[in-house]
Amino acid sequence: MSMPSGTELLLIFGIVILLFGAKKIPDLAKGIGQGIRNFKKEMKEEEPVATTTPTEAPKQVDASASTTAEAPKTTTQA
Repeated sequence: MSMPSGTELLLIFGIVILLFGAKKIPDLAKGIGQGIRNFKKEMKEEEPVATTTPTEAPKQVDASASTTAEAPKTTTQA
């Protein structure tokens, strides 16, 4: 698939003007620009959160010390 030529771009732009009207296009472009700006801002803010290390080391669990109650022992009847 190739890029649209000049005639195709003019046709697409004409359809956009018919659908939204000439007065709404600047508002539409402004909204798209703000959305892209907010997206980039959020992506920059998330990077430090993902790369930070916790201040405390994770606690180790002792496998021999079980906090759960043992099941009662039963014998099978024949």
